[in-house]
Amino acid sequence: MTARPEFQTEMFEKGVAMRREVLGDAHVDRSLAAVDDLTATLQKMVTEWAWGDVWRRPGLSKQERSILNIGMLTALNRPHELRVHIRGALRNGVSEEKIVEVILQTAIYCGFPAALDSMRAVAEVIADYRRETAAQPG
Repeated sequence: MTARPEFQTEMFEKGVAMRREVLGDAHVDRSLAAVDDLTATLQKMVTEWAWGDVWRRPGLSKQERSILNIGMLTALNRPHELRVHIRGALRNGVSEEKIVEVILQTAIYCGFPAALDSMRAVAEVIADYRRETAAQPG
């Protein structure tokens, strides 16, 4: 994937490294493998600007950024990205209890339908994550 000439930038590589740290190799590998001529520019922008720049800034921890993303993605009703960022939050060390609290907070400001949908996603991702981490040796 990174063999594409337009992806050979320092910021892109830094973004890929941060994505891998937060979301895991499997997710990043799938995302990059799916890039084609139609999606390449957007993938480059997301990787460089969001992951290579904003996620690497010192003002907020990765845990704080994950918490913010869960709340914003609930408000925006973006279930696919929400699931990705719930998993990232767990990988970043955000507790299950804090993730649930974020959803409870969104219920008041984003509405109960949004919070209910997000809580379903939280329950699914946490169950999957527990199974995956329990299956890992060591």
